[in-house]
Amino acid sequence: MAQGMKRLGTPIAALLGVALIALIATSWLINRDALRKAVEAQIRDVTGLELNVAGSIDISVLPASYISFHDVGLKGGGTSDSALHVDVLTANLRLLPLLLRRFEIADLTLLRPRIHVSLKPDGESNWTPFIQTIARTMKPGAENQVSFSEIRIQDGVLAYADAATHATEQLRDIDLSLAWPSISRSFAATGQFDWRGERVDGSISFSDFVAALSGERSGLKARIASAPLKLAFDGSVANRTSPMMEGTLTIDSPSLRNALRWTGQPQPASGGFGRFALKARANVVGASIALTNVNVELDGNAAEGVMTYANNGRQTLQATLAADALDFTPYISTFRLLASGARDWNRQLFDLQGLSTTDLDMRLSAARLTVGPTRLGRTAIGANLRNGTLALSVGEAQVYGGIAKGSFGIARSDTVADIKAQFQFTDVDLQACATELFGLNKLSGRGNINVSLFASGSSPFGLVQSLDGSATITGHDGAISGFNAEQLLKRLERRPLSGGGNFRNGSTPYNNLTIAVKFSDGIATAEDIRIEGPAAKITLTGTASVPTREYDMKGVASLNTASGFQLPFMVQGPWDDPLIFPDPESLIRQSPAASPFLDLLKQRITGGGKRPAQDGSPTADNAKEGVRENAKSN
Repeated sequence: MAQGMKRLGTPIAALLGVALIALIATSWLINRDALRKAVEAQIRDVTGLELNVAGSIDISVLPASYISFHDVGLKGGGTSDSALHVDVLTANLRLLPLLLRRFEIADLTLLRPRIHVSLKPDGESNWTPFIQTIARTMKPGAENQVSFSEIRIQDGVLAYADAATHATEQLRDIDLSLAWPSISRSFAATGQFDWRGERVDGSISFSDFVAALSGERSGLKARIASAPLKLAFDGSVANRTSPMMEGTLTIDSPSLRNALRWTGQPQPASGGFGRFALKARANVVGASIALTNVNVELDGNAAEGVMTYANNGRQTLQATLAADALDFTPYISTFRLLASGARDWNRQLFDLQGLSTTDLDMRLSAARLTVGPTRLGRTAIGANLRNGTLALSVGEAQVYGGIAKGSFGIARSDTVADIKAQFQFTDVDLQACATELFGLNKLSGRGNINVSLFASGSSPFGLVQSLDGSATITGHDGAISGFNAEQLLKRLERRPLSGGGNFRNGSTPYNNLTIAVKFSDGIATAEDIRIEGPAAKITLTGTASVPTREYDMKGVASLNTASGFQLPFMVQGPWDDPLIFPDPESLIRQSPAASPFLDLLKQRITGGGKRPAQDGSPTADNAKEGVRENAKSN
């Protein structure tokens, strides 16, 4: 066997020696001018681009076979625009054809290429002739079959300009490897590039590259991975009259807000828009995308449905989604009506920029909905945003133990928001509803609430200053906490000037409650306020200032007894802790001992004389002061 190996090795060594001698001879005898022309012609035949060499040319046969062109410009299709400029273009040559004095390119390397893509208003680009030439060359039966196996791009720059939209983009530090379909019909490109400050890993492959270049249907797989966003598409592509794609689309982002900022899209107002994931069946026609079988997740909220997106000069999003449970708290957490002190309205200016960049038409339904502290049952919501005007509609929502429906609209005018709200709450828990909507926590029972409000302002404080509209509340079988009207009236009926007791505890039960107020420039005027209970009845008139959150009202409380004892009173002070005290003059008149002194005081005022009070007897002024002190202590 050893002798056999020696006999076999001898001719192999001889063959290698001959090959080495042939290579050396080829390197000496090669026609460098013919090699240069052959490589230029092959590049022109394959790509349709003319090779304009302004720099030097390097040719090597050993140890590597290649030809390098320096300072190369490429133009195609008779266009004047430079489609590609390369610092160094290297064509690696196939070894065996080289020994036979045939010059065939194995692969190309483009060092520091600058690629320019210009899209014309009619949809054509400066690369259209290049694509058409490749499509003709690669068709079966073509005279000049493509022979490149790979094209490598190192440290490249791509500049894109759209003449119709004036949009420009730039990709830098491009490192790509293009697997050219020299044998199979498939095409693949993988590599990395920098875009808007992020490093992006990408890959794309066509199952039938010739069909894709010709606008026919071809399989397509694309992947993009970066820190802000990951995207994958698996389907097909065609471009007969307009670009069309169909397949499965997957998007994943740790922060949708950061992804929108990175891609140059308008960002929503602060709050929410964190973790985002989408998987759907996509159908793309031109600048429109239709998504079916959508599974979308945002900030922990998951929903299913259909979506469409179009960008024909203005972005438009339409969606119909359904979910088991949704939490809107992240989107309203930064919108605060009240300042941190919970006494004054927030004066921070609204950010209304997001209302003017995108059109939205959404239908959303959920079995459970959470908005801050509010828990809603089955809810159907519609949202429409067009030309800077947002309209929200609630078809029906199970909330506060009852049903709610209504609408809410925001129209943007520069930095001012015009607000319009109309809501109806039917058979709701008044305590929970009034606390969360109006900040009133002293009302209980069940009833109906109708609200119709209008306002304009650049902040919550500005809105309440211009508040107009009306509100009505009808309730039954509840109570008003903070005072016991029956106990107070009975005590004062017996002892009008009594200073004992604390009536700021307990509650006043009612059978029927009616509240009707009208708003004008932030002032709420009582039109009809009646509280009818089993033992007492209360009526109120006056105003309440919404900007200052204070009451200035008068009322009459009366017992449902044979005596019919009535007591006028006043309500003044902040909403959350008002001061309620009886009318001093009325209490003095109810007192048999103090009433004559009130008449005496009036006589002194009208008659102008002074009459000393009897020793040991209180004056009318002292009586009034005592009543006020009693009210403060209570």
